Amino acid sequence: MFERSWLKILPYGLLALITVLAVYDPTLDSQQLKNIKVSQVADISIEGLSDNKIKELHIVKSGENLSVIFEKYKVSLNTTYKIFRKDKSGEVKNIQPGNRLEFTSIGPDLQLIRIMKSPILEFQIHVLPDIKITKIEKTPEQIVSFKSGVIQSSFYLAGLKADIPESVIMDLAYIFGWDIDFVFDIRANDKFRILYETPFVDGIKVENGSILFAEFFNGTKKYSAIRFKGKNKLWDYFDENGNSLEKAFLRAPLDFAYVSSHFNPNRRHPILNKIRAHNGVDYAAKRNTPIRATGEGVIESIGWKGGYGRTIVIRHGGDISTLYAHLEKYQPSLVKGSKIKQGQTIGYVGDSGLATAPHLHYEFKIGDKRSDPLKVLLPSALPLNKLFMSDFQKLQSNYIKQSNNFLSRDPNAKFFE
Repeated sequence: MFERSWLKILPYGLLALITVLAVYDPTLDSQQLKNIKVSQVADISIEGLSDNKIKELHIVKSGENLSVIFEKYKVSLNTTYKIFRKDKSGEVKNIQPGNRLEFTSIGPDLQLIRIMKSPILEFQIHVLPDIKITKIEKTPEQIVSFKSGVIQSSFYLAGLKADIPESVIMDLAYIFGWDIDFVFDIRANDKFRILYETPFVDGIKVENGSILFAEFFNGTKKYSAIRFKGKNKLWDYFDENGNSLEKAFLRAPLDFAYVSSHFNPNRRHPILNKIRAHNGVDYAAKRNTPIRATGEGVIESIGWKGGYGRTIVIRHGGDISTLYAHLEKYQPSLVKGSKIKQGQTIGYVGDSGLATAPHLHYEFKIGDKRSDPLKVLLPSALPLNKLFMSDFQKLQSNYIKQSNNFLSRDPNAKFFE
């Protein structure tokens, strides 16, 4: 009760203090001060002690659109109509889950709507006096980082130990994935070094880093990757001689799984207990591990296939097809005839059909002949155009120089001597 009384009289105490300060004049004597009436003081309301500015934040949820959100925050229909008319490109209306909206009002009047689509893209809608839409794009600062590592058991674990972002680890596995099977080919004491850049805006990371240059030492063989602007993409990766690292097929459909059963025409089946050709490779992995298509193509069949369980067969160019069996489930929306891109997730590891544990059975077929996926020669993409070779070599030299400078101060430097 006592606290409530204080809260009630506090504003009036502040008002009295302001009154004294407002009328005080050091040239007046005490008698003149007594003659001043309170009515001479300006009319000051309690609300006037603040600027009446109100900000409300909304994070877009799945299924919401701008009209619904505007209605929730009492944006008038007339204002909404004017905003949509001004938004001729549709960029403002096209919101996604996770986008942030901020509504700023002064008193009862809405002044500003901010639509923050990412750390580098924002739209500001000034409501008064007239609708004005301003697009604000920030240019990220690219911070270059260097990491190196020595593998003891797993490339993935070595990458985490070297404090490499998980996304960069996966990107490196993908870049070299046409030549290296990161399950079967990795050996203890293999080593790697990476130069990558990460965009920041106002000290905040905008997105995951992108690899500029990398070297992977697999046994006695060295693999290099240099990022360079390609013909159809923002960039491609090439080896030190300008040959594309991209192949028509990835070497393996899973990252960081282990081979539990090799290609073997004379293998004894673990369930049927009789000699039955094993025409592919089995990758043991956790249930629901994503499975990626090793090459671009079209789904020839998708469904239950006897002992294979849930199976997808993809038809590629050059009379090549690949098979993925024992799936737990398929990627939603995939049907027979769906076009598939290389690296696209098509399903998830399971143990459907004749299987003793979760794993992926993978086959590579040329014509009517099944080939060992781990040994088949994979066709390469076109090399770098000779017109760009000079620029490519200069860029490669610059990356190597930067990498060497970083490596000279790196704890793993002795392993690269």
